[in-house]
Amino acid sequence: MFICCHPDLPATQQIALALRIVSGLSVAQIARAFLVGDSAMEQRITRAKARVAKAGVPFETPGPAERAERLGIVSAMIYLVFNEGYSAGITNPDSAAFCDEAIRLARLLLRIFPAEPEIMGLLALMLLQHSRAKTRIDTNGQIVLLEDQDRGRWDSRLINEALALLDKAIRHRKPGPYQVQAAISALHARAPTPKETDWQEITMLYGLLERIQPSPVVTLNKAVAVSKLEGPEAALEMIAPLAEKLDGYFYFHGVKGGLMMQAGRRPEAREAFDRAIALANSPAECAHIRQQIDKLGAVTPPAV
Repeated sequence: MFICCHPDLPATQQIALALRIVSGLSVAQIARAFLVGDSAMEQRITRAKARVAKAGVPFETPGPAERAERLGIVSAMIYLVFNEGYSAGITNPDSAAFCDEAIRLARLLLRIFPAEPEIMGLLALMLLQHSRAKTRIDTNGQIVLLEDQDRGRWDSRLINEALALLDKAIRHRKPGPYQVQAAISALHARAPTPKETDWQEITMLYGLLERIQPSPVVTLNKAVAVSKLEGPEAALEMIAPLAEKLDGYFYFHGVKGGLMMQAGRRPEAREAFDRAIALANSPAECAHIRQQIDKLGAVTPPAV
């Protein structure tokens, strides 16, 4: 991983090359992680290989200083491997194995950098997300949203390990994006019921994450938290500027449709759900959106 993440390559090419060569992800899987088309990602990987060949870049085991410089890129690559397993593992057990592999790699990374709080945060984040694996799909193969999952079946062993890692990381007082995301997941894990979730704190943490690592996906997630506090219209106002950047992102249209449905704007909700179905990555995602469309007929519009 450290060899592939060579600083002579642009960061996006480093990660794409490592995901393709080391982790064995397909071009389509890598493209989905970067929210780009398959052909664009194929070109990115081809350019990276050509650049290596032309420049005669020495691909050799880096020393301690070089490993420290490449740590951020390697961490990002590990998390992308995890996310591929997390998103595709619902319907594909082979893809779910990527989660276990990413956690194994993060444990190895923590052995090399035992005092690095962001690696602690990365491992804690993946453990917290993986702790819910058995509850994310029901016996009929349907997606179960976080608020509807049986919290009694979450893996307490993984949760406890993650919370201990996160507490240790926070004591370093060097907050980073993985620590913040782990802190958000920890708030969900600590809430006995969905109603007891601290959405105010989650919203604040997403605000911090926006400052540390701004991205339209972070803002989208923050909008979901805001909807719990201020209602769907406030969240819809937040995500409106994201429409162009996230037009090809399944979850953007799923969230938008859900918010529209809560606001009683059924025609717009249907339009967003139709777009989500067109972008779905699996039959389970399609089925989940169709369930939401079925609910539209039962939604009572708000009183005027």
